[in-house]
Amino acid sequence: SMPSEILLKILSYLDAVSLLAIGCVNKRFCELANDNGIWLKLYSNSLNPKWTFRVMKSKQTETVSLGCAALRDKKPGYWKKEYIFKQTSAFKTRVMRLVKFLDPYTGLPCKNKEAMKVSGLSWIIVLKDKNGKEHVVEKPNLSFKDTSVTVLWYGTDWPCLDILSTLKLFGVTPLLPDQSRPPNKNGPRRFSLIAAYHLANLTENSVAVGADELVQLFSLSPGLLVGIWKEKNEIAFVMANLHYNQLLERSILGSATVQYVPPPNKPLLDDIDSEYGLHDYSLHLDLHGRNCMYLCGSFKCLFCRKRDIENGYLRLRVVNLKDNRKHLPIIGTLGICWETDVFKGNVKDCFVMDLTLLDETGKPFWCFSAPVHMELSTKSSGLYDYMGHIYTADYADSEGKVCVEFVWLEETKEYIIVSLVLYVSTKKVNSWYGTNY
Repeated sequence: SMPSEILLKILSYLDAVSLLAIGCVNKRFCELANDNGIWLKLYSNSLNPKWTFRVMKSKQTETVSLGCAALRDKKPGYWKKEYIFKQTSAFKTRVMRLVKFLDPYTGLPCKNKEAMKVSGLSWIIVLKDKNGKEHVVEKPNLSFKDTSVTVLWYGTDWPCLDILSTLKLFGVTPLLPDQSRPPNKNGPRRFSLIAAYHLANLTENSVAVGADELVQLFSLSPGLLVGIWKEKNEIAFVMANLHYNQLLERSILGSATVQYVPPPNKPLLDDIDSEYGLHDYSLHLDLHGRNCMYLCGSFKCLFCRKRDIENGYLRLRVVNLKDNRKHLPIIGTLGICWETDVFKGNVKDCFVMDLTLLDETGKPFWCFSAPVHMELSTKSSGLYDYMGHIYTADYADSEGKVCVEFVWLEETKEYIIVSLVLYVSTKKVNSWYGTNY
């Protein structure tokens, strides 16, 4: 029964986040919380203390003060939208400025953790069942590596796998971040869609990565690992592997329904050599099991001659089977660690591969972080230096393939990488350079 004028006076003392929250109480409060006079005051304060601002109209700039034409001829909520747009634009600019600092070792942004802290970024997954009901899973565990972050969700109230249809991965940031205080979990948030996955017939339409006594692991592209309880056939955990390349852009610059699409590459003039298909490429490769690192290596001066182009791929040989000087030992026993509220374990003969391929200018050309499983090869080792079983691990996506061969040394209980070959799609190369291989 309180008059609207008195309520507006009370609301004028609130900050933007509180206004957005109180607008959700009921229809009347929603209308009052959209008042242009209140939001114009907030907008003006964000520009300068004199409460003046510039408004663009038909390519002309005019200075307008409070209480005049800025309030007339504007629909309710106009200055609310303007204020939010201005604040989010300034926030994105501040975060993207941190991403410009590159690590000379990996060629990737080196201030990712700082940028994530500034942005208040977190990740959630939304499970949708066949009836359209959504289940939101938050509070993940994070594990940072040189070129990626692993995000793990688990809980006791997962919906039954049989009724689920899709899983969506979102980056979540506060709609109006405040640098002076931590993000309010109950405040307004902004969602950025990173990837969407189909869960129908999961065990049939995905790649089986491995299993232990309790769970089975299934891989969904890009970079998602789903752990299923063996006995109950229900989800035990979900693990997402996010590569630092474009991580913040995808987690912040997209919308709740449309994924962020990076701008196309601008090739250098006369970039293609007449003799080589690709030349002076660099590779940074990490193999890890979420909590432990098995391999961290960098390789320079990779190239591919045009005669090595075959079946739509350009071949980059990183480790040669015949050159044992470049063979790589693996530290520890390969496996992916997992945990839940009650149990934890380690699925052997699989790992997470973080690959960063840089072009001749040092720009990230092909990057991914994804689970990979190993298989025992039917052929025996023909190498004089190694007597043991041969294992293979392959990865493929729309941009290329990776083929790795390991030898298991029984005496020393270790794996040795004896062959590592990258196959880059000619479609990827053509779109990158504007060529026609």
